[in-house]
Amino acid sequence: MEPGNNTRISEFLLLGFSEAPELQPLIFGLFLSMYLVTVLGNLLIILATISDSHLHTPMYFFLSNLSFVDICLTSTTIPKMLVNIQTQSKAITYAGCITQMCLFFIFIELDNFLLTVMAYDRYVAICHPLHYTVIMNPRLCGLLVVVCWILSVLHALLQSLMVLRLSFCRDIEIPHFFCELNQVVQLACSDTFLNDLVRYHVTVLLGVGPITGILYSYFKIVSSIRAISSAQGRYKAFSTCASHLSVVSFFYGTGFGVYLSSASAQSSPSSATASVMYTVVTPMLNPFIYSLRNKDMKGALLRLSGGKL
Repeated sequence: MEPGNNTRISEFLLLGFSEAPELQPLIFGLFLSMYLVTVLGNLLIILATISDSHLHTPMYFFLSNLSFVDICLTSTTIPKMLVNIQTQSKAITYAGCITQMCLFFIFIELDNFLLTVMAYDRYVAICHPLHYTVIMNPRLCGLLVVVCWILSVLHALLQSLMVLRLSFCRDIEIPHFFCELNQVVQLACSDTFLNDLVRYHVTVLLGVGPITGILYSYFKIVSSIRAISSAQGRYKAFSTCASHLSVVSFFYGTGFGVYLSSASAQSSPSSATASVMYTVVTPMLNPFIYSLRNKDMKGALLRLSGGKL
C-alpha cells in the first residue's frame, strides 16, 4: 500500500497498555473484573430505581439514565480490548474504529450532560424546595434527557465526519486500548489543522459550558445551605449533593487532563491511564458512590435483593 492522498487503510492496531506477553493475562483479568462489576453495579441501580416507588423521582430518574449510559460507555471499549487480548490480535477494522469512536463520543458526552442536569436538579431541590415538584415535572425531565441525547449524537457525528475526511498511510498503530480521537488524528498523513481546530473548540465549548453550569449550581447550593440555621439541616442538605459532587470531581478531573493536554503528552502512557480513570473506573465506582452514600438507594437495593418491592 503506497502512501498518498485519499489513502484508505483497512485496519488500525490497538497497542493497549503493554506488549509484554506475561502481562496480558493480568490485564485481561483486571479489565474483565472491572467490566463485570460496572455492568452489574449499574444494572442494579437501574432495577432498584424501576422497582421501588420511593425512587420514582427526578433525581433517581437521571441516575438510572446515567447508569445505563455508563454500561454502554464501558461496553463500547472494553469488550473489544478483551477479545484482542484473548485472540492475541491488536487489529480493529477502519469501520470498526470509526464506529467505536462515534459511540464513545455519544456516551461520554451523555455522561457530561447528565451530570450537568443532575446538578441543576439538586439546585432546584435545595434552592427552590417548595417549587421542586412543579419545576422538575416529568415532561421537563424527559425533555432534558432527550436534549442530552440529541446534543451528544450531533457532536459524535461531527467528530466522526471530521475523521473520515483524513487520509492514513503506513503508520496505523494507536498507542491506546481504544480508538481515541486524539490518537487517531495524529496518525493521519493529511492536513489535520481543521480537525484540531474543531476538536479543541468543541471540547472547550462542551466541556466549559456544562462545568460552568455545575459550578454555578453548586455556588447557589452552598449559598442556600449556609443560610440554613441548624447544623443538622445543613448536613442533610449537603449530603444529598455529596455523591454527585464526588462523581463530578473524578470525571472532569481526569477527562480534562486527557483532552486539553498537549499533543506530546497524548502519546505518553499517562494518557491511556487517565482515560481508564474516566472511561472505566468512574462508571465502575458510580454505583458504589451513589448506593453507599444514599440511604434511599441502600434501602431499595436491600429490598430488591430480598425480593421485596
